[in-house]
Amino acid sequence: MAKTKKLANEPALLKKALRLGMIYAEKRGVVEFEPTDSAHEKIEYVYRLLVHDKLIQPLAKSDISQKAMAHKLAIWVSKQLPEDHPLLK
Repeated sequence: MAKTKKLANEPALLKKALRLGMIYAEKRGVVEFEPTDSAHEKIEYVYRLLVHDKLIQPLAKSDISQKAMAHKLAIWVSKQLPEDHPLLK
């Protein structure tokens, strides 16, 4: 498996990525998230949707894991934020 570089504030970036990804998915009309959906389900769904919509590069099949998908979402949201955003410090 490829070694992933740890991002500063990665847990907070992941939380923001999930929030933005869920809003994106619901606005697209492709899903309605339920309060009972687990974080794992949300991570996988948002990751797969962003890959499908070509907003992020897919992981190699051999590298797909919950941790890798979460890391990929954190990277994605870090590129959406303005340079001076507190989560990027």
